[in-house]
Amino acid sequence: MENMVYIRMRYRVHVHQDQNIQVKNIAKVLGPEQLVKKVEEIFVHQVSIEDKTIVIIDLSQMLARILESMPGLEVQTFGPTQTIVEIIYDKRKVSYLAVTAVWLLLFFGTALTIMNYHEDVSMQDVHQKLFKIITGREDSKPLLIQIPYSFGLGLGMILFFNHFFRKRFNEEPSPLEVEIFNYQQDLDQFMIMNENKESVKQLDER
Repeated sequence: MENMVYIRMRYRVHVHQDQNIQVKNIAKVLGPEQLVKKVEEIFVHQVSIEDKTIVIIDLSQMLARILESMPGLEVQTFGPTQTIVEIIYDKRKVSYLAVTAVWLLLFFGTALTIMNYHEDVSMQDVHQKLFKIITGREDSKPLLIQIPYSFGLGLGMILFFNHFFRKRFNEEPSPLEVEIFNYQQDLDQFMIMNENKESVKQLDER
């Protein structure tokens, strides 16, 4: 047991360009303190421009490096068998013109979507009928209902997405965050499977 460590690979990590990836960057190591420090410093992969933005490091690749550096070491592994390494490059300067253009596009696109939806369901007729039921009078522009409805629509969107700029109302994830999470999970699984296919193809060519 004194010559044994337990290793659990991390699911996804971020590194910088040209960084030396060591075991401590992609895995959690448990065991005797001296062994853990030695294992954590073992080199696994050198990030280069050929890696682009994503590198997938397999458990077997990491174990080969560890056993090469420490031949007599006993290793027990658990958890994920691959780590997705996302490479972070130097941030480019933000183009305020591009941000403004995208913001305007989203703003007017959303406005048109809401207006077309209201036209499809005859929302104005509904408001007119509600106004007549409440007040007993007919009005072609029932602002008494339309104005509160407009504010309520915006407030409802804010509560639905659980965000107001960077302010969160509670810890519960919004439906959009859940969908993004599910999309990221599917994307990660695709990349892992694609990486495995490429590795098998390279072995067959040899």
